[in-house]
Amino acid sequence: MTVSTEVLNPLPPAFIASHLRVALVHDWLTGMRGGERVLEVLCRMFPKAPLYTLLHNSGSVSPVIEDRAITTSPLQHMPWSARKYRHYPPLFPAFAELTKAHDCDLVISTSHAVAKSMVRRKDGRPRHLCYIHSPMRYAWDRFDDYFGPEKVGKFVSQFLFRPMAAGLQRYDRVTTDRVDIFVANSRFVADRVKRFYNRDSEVVAPPVNVERFAGLARKPEDWYLIVSALAPYKRVDRAIAACAALGRPLKIVGSGPEEKRLKAQAVKLGAVVEFLGFVSDDDLRFYYSRARALLFPGVEDFGIVPVEAIASGCPVIALGEGGILDSMTSRTAVLYPEGSVDGLIRAIGEFESRSFNPADLRKQAEKFSVDAFVSGFQDVLARAMQSP
Repeated sequence: MTVSTEVLNPLPPAFIASHLRVALVHDWLTGMRGGERVLEVLCRMFPKAPLYTLLHNSGSVSPVIEDRAITTSPLQHMPWSARKYRHYPPLFPAFAELTKAHDCDLVISTSHAVAKSMVRRKDGRPRHLCYIHSPMRYAWDRFDDYFGPEKVGKFVSQFLFRPMAAGLQRYDRVTTDRVDIFVANSRFVADRVKRFYNRDSEVVAPPVNVERFAGLARKPEDWYLIVSALAPYKRVDRAIAACAALGRPLKIVGSGPEEKRLKAQAVKLGAVVEFLGFVSDDDLRFYYSRARALLFPGVEDFGIVPVEAIASGCPVIALGEGGILDSMTSRTAVLYPEGSVDGLIRAIGEFESRSFNPADLRKQAEKFSVDAFVSGFQDVLARAMQSP
């Protein structure tokens, strides 16, 4: 089906939703993280679209996502899959092949694993637009963060997980022809899509609910803040070490598999660290309003948390690599070039010698609002439906 430019350009996504049979595809539904925030907006844009996913933990995502027909893969019925689904990566391709969107005109996938593969195509139909958060991280450039010798042991890493990653890479690459248009969430991800898949991408930043943090009164106190899953590639250990060396208090919002190790590190270094776990939206707003600055020492595909911070008027100290370069400027953050504890220590010193205007921070955050995402995505979608 083709729709003219004159019809699509001035009309909202609801027009496309009412004229096309649309299906949504997502890797798994186990919580409301950045990828699920994107999916939530797409569900609002296409309220009748069925959703295909590997796994759905009922009640783990917003009612906007839950309130539709959801088709799951055999992973749904595997032992302990609700909590241990990340232990099944060798089987993800099989699950994807057994669970494909079909009988539709347009598939929109949001993918960081195999969602982009979950579409049944014949003669170029249905049209498929993939919003890609990242090529499969553990199969490509972040293998060591997940399955390197320091994580699982040299023998297991080399002889078990390396072959697994090679197989996932082959599957990941060969299924790119199921996608008509890639939409990357940052220039950093677009570069990786080009490097791994040899495909070009549009770039549309993910939606951030900046309005949720508007109007906060900034009353910074003498402590720094981390808001992050406690996973290896987040590099929270570097923030703890830097704050310990400088004698600066640190509060950490979030939890994850690294929590026990990070707590032991804090005790060993004598760091003043408070582990807060998951917090409510109201509490998160409070921490952003009171923190001296947000520390962001890892490399992210985009990085929603720093945008939330500056929407709250809270400046950022971040490693100057990855998607952060799309959202931060010298007026909103100190971006340091060296991904080490010493690099972060120097960046904190630079930050403490500068001042930031909360109005400048909030103005920058508005560029990444939900409305900005919808507008950018709608423009790409209109062009996608017109292309051959």
